Amino acid sequence: MPRARDVLNELRWREGRDLARAVVWVRGRRADDVKAIRGEEIEELGRRYFSTATATIPYYKVVRIESDGNVVFERVVDRKYNR
Repeated sequence: MPRARDVLNELRWREGRDLARAVVWVRGRRADDVKAIRGEEIEELGRRYFSTATATIPYYKVVRIESDGNVVFERVVDRKYNR
């Protein structure tokens, strides 16, 4: 299974793909605290984090990535440990 970082890099660099058309869903401190970040807001893709103008977000917080209405990444959640 690809990692969130790999999927975001593919959207940014692969011909025919566009990171600006993606929506990245990230979780906050609580499991029910999930928010969407538009791909056009992403300024930098680092080794362990990606950055917007207002935040630096670790890839492990990414729960879903959609591109052109299709789900291209979804994290499997271990319900037993809530991870």
